[in-house]
Amino acid sequence: AVVSTQSGHYGRAYYNEYKSYLRMSEEDDSQYEDDKGEVDDEEHVEININEGTEDNDNEDRENERSESEEDSNEPTYQLTEQMAGESLSLLCKIGNGLSHAYVKMDLVNKALNDISIICAFIHVRYLDLSDNKLSSITPIASLKHLLTLKVDNNNLKSIDIPPMPYLQKASFQNNKLVTVKGIAHPMLEVLNLNSNKIVEANFDISGLPKLSVLELRENRLKSTKGLGFPKLQRLYLAENKITSLTDIDQCVSLKILHLRGDNEAQTNPIESLDGLSKSMVALQYLNLRGTNVSSLKTELPKLKQLPILRGLVLKDSPVAREDEYRIEVIMNLRNLERLDKDVFTDEKKKKVPTATLR
Repeated sequence: AVVSTQSGHYGRAYYNEYKSYLRMSEEDDSQYEDDKGEVDDEEHVEININEGTEDNDNEDRENERSESEEDSNEPTYQLTEQMAGESLSLLCKIGNGLSHAYVKMDLVNKALNDISIICAFIHVRYLDLSDNKLSSITPIASLKHLLTLKVDNNNLKSIDIPPMPYLQKASFQNNKLVTVKGIAHPMLEVLNLNSNKIVEANFDISGLPKLSVLELRENRLKSTKGLGFPKLQRLYLAENKITSLTDIDQCVSLKILHLRGDNEAQTNPIESLDGLSKSMVALQYLNLRGTNVSSLKTELPKLKQLPILRGLVLKDSPVAREDEYRIEVIMNLRNLERLDKDVFTDEKKKKVPTATLR
């Protein structure tokens, strides 16, 4: 079939073509092996919000009731054939290479809360549904060849899709998610769940065997329990309610651990670094800025277990106000190259005597 590349003219024709594809037998997955390339990482953006007190919890419940009432009164904005057709781009070979289809769909900021028709576009590999009003993405279950999925700034409370065999990168930032149950994709490498309402990280670790980057900033986690992914390399947990580092020692491939808190907002009031372990042989950067770590004497020995730690941030934590704080840290963590904003060259470190913690 010949597909017109003129945007705005192939909507209905292309939709009909896709409906005919649905009647065809499912193609061999091996025909899509060229889709399994690596996905570039996205720049991480932090947003400050206040959470936590009982008053805030009551306010949240009021807001949720108000949001629910608003959602029930909202008109339906349904994805149409024309809108879907106009959103398509990137013509690629499919199947045995004799046919072509548009594989990229951009539906950002369309005020959508119904995407039922999207199930017909089975060859879409790159899908962006950000900035809409979606409370469900069930119809995308038919898009078996998705590589990247972005559904930021919507109304999702759960992620109601089955395992996607080729999905490598997914972002659900700034929704209303309260659970991570159901997130299980065998090829997923990058997952963004920033700015939601997640209380527990009860992931099915076996369902995410290749996860290497996980972002959970600005949620309501109280511990790191459930985050023991053995292949995880970067973990971002700033602005939560974390007080304990349970299961973090299982992250044996972790290179970056970001636990920044805020004393005033009472986020991540971590006092003890129990949970850090000598098994964390890859950890190079640890951010504890604004946490409640207050004792060098008790916590430095735990940091000394990390064999290749290169960067450490403790700024705005009580421990950073101790006398000779920097000298004590550098004396005991000889591999350290950066403490807060200070960079320590080998020449500078030679001038600091080796000593045990006083």
